[in-house]
Amino acid sequence: MDKLVLFNKTTLNSLLTKRSNESKFGEHITMLTSVSNIYEQLKNLDVTYVIIGLPEDVGVFANQGKPGTYSAFETTLKILLNIQSNANTFAKKVLVLGHLDFNEEQEKKNLLDQTKKKDIAKARKIVSKIDKHVVSLVHDIVKAGKKPIIIGGGHNNAYGNIKGTSLALNTSINAVNFDAHTDFREEEGRHSGNGFSYAFAEGFLKNYFVFGLHENYTSQNILNTLKKLKTIDYNTFEDIVIRKKRKHKTEIKRALAHVADKPFGIEIDCDAIENIPSSAMTPSGFSVNKARRFVYNFANHKNATYLHICEAAPIPETQTQVGKLITYLVTDFIRANED
Repeated sequence: MDKLVLFNKTTLNSLLTKRSNESKFGEHITMLTSVSNIYEQLKNLDVTYVIIGLPEDVGVFANQGKPGTYSAFETTLKILLNIQSNANTFAKKVLVLGHLDFNEEQEKKNLLDQTKKKDIAKARKIVSKIDKHVVSLVHDIVKAGKKPIIIGGGHNNAYGNIKGTSLALNTSINAVNFDAHTDFREEEGRHSGNGFSYAFAEGFLKNYFVFGLHENYTSQNILNTLKKLKTIDYNTFEDIVIRKKRKHKTEIKRALAHVADKPFGIEIDCDAIENIPSSAMTPSGFSVNKARRFVYNFANHKNATYLHICEAAPIPETQTQVGKLITYLVTDFIRANED
């Protein structure tokens, strides 16, 4: 756990804005004071949810996308810690563990040129190293019987989430991905566009459902691949929202039926949400409320094992809105589990 930086009281106090006659979420969360024996500490804690941050955009860079996803976790904490602590937010069931320190990896990426193939190859090797740390941390959290809530970074981290969970449970797992893209591209070196294909090829991912795929940004080659694989299914945004050939509620049920027979992860790519600053921001996508309802519907199932919110790339003028969005998704996940 040499990469793990614990969230602490000093940071908490710097982010908290207290008000008289109010009780803030951050005043009631749990924190750790030692990075040793994380698994044993988690196992013995009376919490259900463990929040971790993955501040990196190397995977996005390696996929030749727009960087900026490294700041989503810090942006979220500023909002999350200051929401109200009440009967509906369950702060006492939450451990804010901290984040993995990828500063070294970020610095190496910053020296690379995204237009050069050799530099893209170098970035993909860095992503493989990031994978190992994500796998290890997610493994320990799930093994300890807790539900990880993973914030930030590119969608490359889906691989680490799936593998870490699979190894902890000693079985392949399923995943549902709320996304404009499949992230099922070729195994050409690790990046944000092939986390699921790598996890599938290596046997950690079994059933996979992509919800709201954008037809303009899915190659025929990938569509052909998906049709060949019986454990993978999808619907498109156009079928649901534009052509209305499929009903949203019916598709939620169909996707849930595809993944819910065993432990599954919930993957939320902010690229799928309309006008949210992300690595591939879209003017045409699902509303924030649809995204929130999606999280709630899937998290409400007993086999929902983790939540991953990725690809948000806030800039200074949008930090508050992005932080609020992710905070809503986090608290919806928690509420769904508690209902």
